[in-house]
Amino acid sequence: MRQSSIRIIALSIFFLSVPMAPAKAAEKDILQAVVSVETTIPQDRRTARFLGTNRQGSGVIIDNEGLVLTIGYLILEAEGAIITGPSGKQSPAKIIAYDHESGFGLLRMRKSLSIKPMRLGNSTKLSIQDQVLIASRVGPQPIIPARVVSRRVFTGGWEYLLENAIFTTPPHSFHSGAALIGKDGKLLGIGSLIVGNAVAPNVRSPGNMFVPVNEIKPVLADLLEHGKRQAAAKPWIGANTIEMRDRVFINRVSKDGPASKAGLGPGDLIVGVNGKTVRSQENFYRTLWADRKAGDVIKLNILPRLTAEPVIKEFSIKSMNRLEWFNKKPTL
Repeated sequence: MRQSSIRIIALSIFFLSVPMAPAKAAEKDILQAVVSVETTIPQDRRTARFLGTNRQGSGVIIDNEGLVLTIGYLILEAEGAIITGPSGKQSPAKIIAYDHESGFGLLRMRKSLSIKPMRLGNSTKLSIQDQVLIASRVGPQPIIPARVVSRRVFTGGWEYLLENAIFTTPPHSFHSGAALIGKDGKLLGIGSLIVGNAVAPNVRSPGNMFVPVNEIKPVLADLLEHGKRQAAAKPWIGANTIEMRDRVFINRVSKDGPASKAGLGPGDLIVGVNGKTVRSQENFYRTLWADRKAGDVIKLNILPRLTAEPVIKEFSIKSMNRLEWFNKKPTL
């Protein structure tokens, strides 16, 4: 089936409750703001090994000056970016900001593609069972109807916690930077991941996780003017973790990061932070960040991976701002 036919079928299903909105008109008015994002990352960048040197996904134009909202890992440490509109016309783009706390990225097109922007909706009003549309600019089936199946905290092993994340099903394979669109045609979220537990943490249910657009509203002015939030950065220790049976293990440490310099490594069990017991990844992050800022010294209580006896040891770690760990050239 041709892609244009697939788009029309998906849109017809999605807008079934709005009989006066023909599918083709809806596609023209709403989906034109969804663009493809391609970035190039030098091989010597910190994230090149894990995220690749050529990244492709989607983004959404959100103002009349060509500002593109996307997922941050597509642009992290990139030296160049190309935006492609629905007509195939392209524009180079300047990287404006990467926000680790939300996971968002911002780019600005260097030349106009004459595309009408998509308005930001109110993601706090999105509820379980709400019908949505997922739209990307890449993949064999770029547009699919979906429904919201969960709103809950999401934690990622890369020292990331997102309040009230949006989980949808069925999964969209080309989710990176994809638009989550409500029935009013407004943008509600940006695609981040495919997950295996969309409905609930312990329920097998493939789907996607989206970052709610309301996460960017309070900091958008800071990101546009300064390229980052102006509030004090959270402490970052460079320890990628995994939660198993209510325990938090380190599975990787960032090269030359605080945890690595302190002697921590894969297999270490994080028992506590400053003497406070850690029982989950979420609990670990909230305790790690509580009343602290980047640069503070944090004491972790660790059961080392290589020990003859099960003795808990204390490690002092001087935290840092995660943005300072990345290679600076040329932008992030």
